[in-house]
Amino acid sequence: MLTIQAPPSKSVSHRMMMGAALAAGDSVVRNVLESKDLERTMAVLRAAGARITAQGAGEYAVRGMAGRPRGGALPDGAPLSCDVHESGTTCRLLTGVLAAGEGRFRIHGAPRMHERPIGELTAALEHLGVRTYFEERSGCPPLVLETSGLEGGEVRIGLDESSQYLSGLLLAAPLSRNGLRIVVGGTKVVSWPYVGLTLQALEDFGTAFTVETNDGDGWKRAEWRTLREARPGAVRFLVPPGRYRAGEYTVEGDWSGASYFLAAGAVGRPLRVTGLKADSLQGDRALADILRRMGAHIDVDASGVAVSPAPLHGIDVDMGACPDLVPTVAVAAAFASGSTTIRNVAHLRIKESDRIAAPAEELRRAGIAVEEHDDGMTVHGGEPRIPAGTVFRAHGDHRIAMSAAILGLSGGAVQLDDPDVVRKSFPHFWDLWRKVL
Repeated sequence: MLTIQAPPSKSVSHRMMMGAALAAGDSVVRNVLESKDLERTMAVLRAAGARITAQGAGEYAVRGMAGRPRGGALPDGAPLSCDVHESGTTCRLLTGVLAAGEGRFRIHGAPRMHERPIGELTAALEHLGVRTYFEERSGCPPLVLETSGLEGGEVRIGLDESSQYLSGLLLAAPLSRNGLRIVVGGTKVVSWPYVGLTLQALEDFGTAFTVETNDGDGWKRAEWRTLREARPGAVRFLVPPGRYRAGEYTVEGDWSGASYFLAAGAVGRPLRVTGLKADSLQGDRALADILRRMGAHIDVDASGVAVSPAPLHGIDVDMGACPDLVPTVAVAAAFASGSTTIRNVAHLRIKESDRIAAPAEELRRAGIAVEEHDDGMTVHGGEPRIPAGTVFRAHGDHRIAMSAAILGLSGGAVQLDDPDVVRKSFPHFWDLWRKVL
């Protein structure tokens, strides 16, 4: 059976590097994902005062900034340039973190990033005393933050568009002078498991917090690891002032990056992906259950996940908690009998690409019928067929490119207009993928 090593988790790598950079003293972070997105995060952290030195493949020594990111001088000094390029995680998490610092910060990126919303987060920060100036489109980068730190208090944050708004506030909260009470607002909550990754990072770095829920009879303390979802108005976080603790940290394997290989095992040849935690807080761990529901043979143990192909069938699946898996599941559904409907992912239209329209377009190139909905899609399965000379579009999106590769297991060759786009999150993807073919 072919064995593939899972790449390091992108989501956890961001949080570990941020925590080490905010600590006082020296840390070592191992198994960091080396990709364009992480390069952006480390560049901004260095500019704000952290010393980050590569010590080997995926290993970094970090001398932290002791919780005080530094920007351009107030009141009118040139703002510190914080180029996030196309990394939404860098943009939203560091917007919260930098707002807890001192000075002026200009947050900007690639053209697509300037179309992606951040107004929910900046509105919450303004409530806490941070001044925000949008340079082009209101509620989107590029923007300038002016801050003297966060005094503290209570703030509400909606998660209708992204859980990263809450994660940015949570990472900033220990740096506030009087602590923060953060109430989940809005009308719905998307990508909730990523909040668990942020809370795990806070716990790993020794910062205190309390989670409370309200079922109608008052606020009560809750065990955060048991929360599988959150209702607006019924969950809040209490974070007292604290410090990030320097130390040695290791990033776990990435279920998102592994998803393309797991799907390949379900539709192509048996394989095993090692380095994945069976009890991981990553929401994309749900792929094992989704593929199992579709009929694949899945065996999960402490060392990894083994997948063997079997006749797949369509399912109806709510993917609001694991939206990054949608392109992967959509392509797997193309190999299944019957129809697969993916729901509750309307926010995918504001990712690196429109991740509802983009996979639908590429599946149609392979002869698969797809219906788009406001909050998802329906894929009518059957054996994909790739006409000679077909060139698939990556849409400037790493996840569209990697999921399209799975179509090649139907016997046709997959040619992409921009195969290098995978460098954003998985630079060595194609080297590993050749082993699958």
